[in-house]
Amino acid sequence: MKKFIRGADNIQFINTASGLVTRDFFRFNDNMGLKLDIEAVETYVTNHLRLFLSMAAGLVIFVGLVAVAVFFIYVRGAEQTMVPDVQGHDLTSALLELQVKELYPRINLRFSQSSADKGLVLEQNPPPGTIVKAGRRIQLTVSQGVMVNTIENYIGRNIDEVRMDLQTFLSAQTVSLGGVPVHQLLTLKEPLMYEFSSEPAGTVLQQKPEPGTTVSGPVALELVVSRGSENTMMKIPNLVGLGLEEALDQIGRTSIDFEFTLRSAQSGQRPGTVTAQTPAGDTLTATSTRVAVTMAPPETLPENMVFGLFDYSMAKNPYPLLVRLESILPGGERQRLLTVQYSGGRLTVPYLQPVGAVLVLSLLNREIHRETVTIPVEGLPLGRI
Repeated sequence: MKKFIRGADNIQFINTASGLVTRDFFRFNDNMGLKLDIEAVETYVTNHLRLFLSMAAGLVIFVGLVAVAVFFIYVRGAEQTMVPDVQGHDLTSALLELQVKELYPRINLRFSQSSADKGLVLEQNPPPGTIVKAGRRIQLTVSQGVMVNTIENYIGRNIDEVRMDLQTFLSAQTVSLGGVPVHQLLTLKEPLMYEFSSEPAGTVLQQKPEPGTTVSGPVALELVVSRGSENTMMKIPNLVGLGLEEALDQIGRTSIDFEFTLRSAQSGQRPGTVTAQTPAGDTLTATSTRVAVTMAPPETLPENMVFGLFDYSMAKNPYPLLVRLESILPGGERQRLLTVQYSGGRLTVPYLQPVGAVLVLSLLNREIHRETVTIPVEGLPLGRI
């Protein structure tokens, strides 16, 4: 219990239990009544500063301890769970079991010794029975099936398809066979052997090792591929008088072997068209015959357009392969100029394209060359007057 005693000019608060006068904090004024003595309060705080600092430090420590306790309660993690045994299970079942335990998979693929293992979990880490927190990632090694252990039958297939299949297979061959790393178990021996045959060009005629041969180590696959018939004949299309797009479209349809040259139109010839060809149109000749085509440039060109001759030397192929020439216009649009089965060598293709366009040459859908259309060194686009 406390009481206060009025003095001459101040009031003292007294703890009645102890009889201790704490401090003169108030003064009595006849005119203003009871008034707080600010100076007295400041003096009291100054004299008891250590006490106040200790109390503040204690409060900070207390709040810190509460915060740490709350933090550890919050981050102590999910409930613990036992890792199930999913080895030998198919992948779908294994994933469902992990999901029930609130565990997440990290999947690795590997070849195994038995085709019956395909799609099954071979290994897991952590091992079954391990106690972990929910949300943990469990590493699963899943079988891709047996690695090729016999040679496939490639006879009768197109060599381009065989190459793609082998490339896909080789990209996945860094595996273990009996614990020993194996790289490129089956490779294609280069260069291939070619011979004339009644089979379509590019058809696999023979292979070594033979189909069904057991593979016990790295093997180089040897293939004999058809060049096509030695005496195959074809009718040369008539290109004279055709414009640029029509002539290239006709060449793409017939896949003749060709070579363009540019020459100004002579008397009686129309600029911007094919003016001559050798052999002449409708001639029956061997498929390997190269047709010389002469084209006259246009008399005038739209502004910023260039009429030129794309000229690129390709490797000679034993039989025609798919070749594509495209233009990427300054605005980003793609424009097909020519698609043809071509046996390689020098490739010449006239074009009419804007300055800044990019000509892209592809072989079997793989880019092999590109160049940008620019104004010729003479200062004017070819054919411009």
